[in-house]
Amino acid sequence: MDHPTAPRVGVIGLGAMGQPMALRLLKGHGQVHAAGRSPRPALVEAGATWHADYPSLAAACDAVLLMLPDVPEAEAVLFGGPDGAVPGLLARVTERSTDLLILIGSTSSAVAVRALAERVEAVSGGRARLVDAPVSGGVDGAVAGTLSIMMGGSEADCAAAARALAPCGSPVRLGPVGAGEVAKACNQLVVSATILALGEATVLAERSGLDVQAMWDLLDGGYAGSRLLTTRKQRLVEHDDSPSGAAKYLLKDLRCGLEVAETTGTNAEALPALEATFSRIVAAGLGDHDMSVTRRYIAGEGD
Repeated sequence: MDHPTAPRVGVIGLGAMGQPMALRLLKGHGQVHAAGRSPRPALVEAGATWHADYPSLAAACDAVLLMLPDVPEAEAVLFGGPDGAVPGLLARVTERSTDLLILIGSTSSAVAVRALAERVEAVSGGRARLVDAPVSGGVDGAVAGTLSIMMGGSEADCAAAARALAPCGSPVRLGPVGAGEVAKACNQLVVSATILALGEATVLAERSGLDVQAMWDLLDGGYAGSRLLTTRKQRLVEHDDSPSGAAKYLLKDLRCGLEVAETTGTNAEALPALEATFSRIVAAGLGDHDMSVTRRYIAGEGD
């Protein structure tokens, strides 16, 4: 049953993160709208409203969450094909009686997101505005509704975005447009450094004859403990790097971090080293594996 005062939220990008987030929004708000290249029968069966095109979804919503890989994919959805054959989300936005919030859930360049925000406002005559809202917590967090949601935008827009995204986790405004992407780059700097250290430490322990399971269980309760260790230690112990949080996405995110370092004049030390290491991991054909593939890489094992 719909909640009469709940925000009407749409989701485009119904992959590993987008679909469970859509289900959380459906549960929290009593309704959710969705559109994409192929129908999602399970989502519709759960109660979502499916739209055959993006403009009709925009007309039904107060906010639209784009859980897409990067800014180019978001641009294609927002503005449509170059020949106009595929109308974009903003095709009829100037006809709206209320404003539309565009929520960018991807991890992207802060510079590119700021440029996208300016284009959205210009094309829509100010009737659509953008909030960047990348997330952390993985598929488990999306399913459980416990994501950390890093937002950038005006105070008013982020307040509305926080209300829209509340069923998915903890949305927090960190500054103007682009701030969410900077925060995600900082998050990924820590994540990539940590998973590389965990992989290397696992190999060191194995080759020294330690009981690695016992070691990680013990260290998880000390200063070395982290959410990443808790969620990845079994994978490390069992040499399981089957696809989940792919290592290749960390490489993209680290490059976004390097862009932030350059634009802010920051003398980064860890970012260049990590970017170089994850470039080699991807070049070795290991990019599609879970990020715990750092153990395999350090051990010198092939794909």
